[in-house]
Amino acid sequence: MSSSDKYALALHTTTPYLGIAIDNRLGDCREQTWNLGRDLSSHLHLYLQEMLQPQTWQDLKYVAVARGPGGFTGTRVGVATARTIAQQLDIPLFGISTLAAIAFAAVKNYNSNKLLAVQMPARQGQLFVAIYQFDSSHTLQVRLADTTMTLENWQATLASLTEPYQTIEAPENLATTVTALIELAEQQWQQQKFSYWSEVIPFYGQSPV
Repeated sequence: MSSSDKYALALHTTTPYLGIAIDNRLGDCREQTWNLGRDLSSHLHLYLQEMLQPQTWQDLKYVAVARGPGGFTGTRVGVATARTIAQQLDIPLFGISTLAAIAFAAVKNYNSNKLLAVQMPARQGQLFVAIYQFDSSHTLQVRLADTTMTLENWQATLASLTEPYQTIEAPENLATTVTALIELAEQQWQQQKFSYWSEVIPFYGQSPV
């Protein structure tokens, strides 16, 4: 199997919902989500094996994983699993922002010339936020990197923008954006901006305690 025929694997575990997608970029794309709650870590490997079939691990060309922000345990498990797979197979691993995936999944519903202001509930009444823009080639541009803010500070940040923007709320089931992880990773793959397992670390956005 040539590299052009191989598959991308994506994992989304930042919430109690598990999302897995596998895509060869030639029309064979499979995705599924499960609401596993506290059982996510114990069921992850089983669902991975089931989703991969009939392909094998050697059929993968890279792995994409949601690196956060998100829940501490789920994010940690997903990134650790993806790092292990990429290390064992010696293939690239792309750590993709949870918020970037939300923006990419939603952009088809909005004017892509607008700034995309993504917000997601965090603990202690705060928000995970980021601002993105997609250029004419649909490549992600970061205007405000992922961070945590109070609602008041976020509103002030948006009020200070001089360009049109669209506010995007995170969906309840974040795992539905798992295919967006592959889309964003593929952009980096095509640009030969490879990253490897040791470079990808979780971004929790807040202290786990």
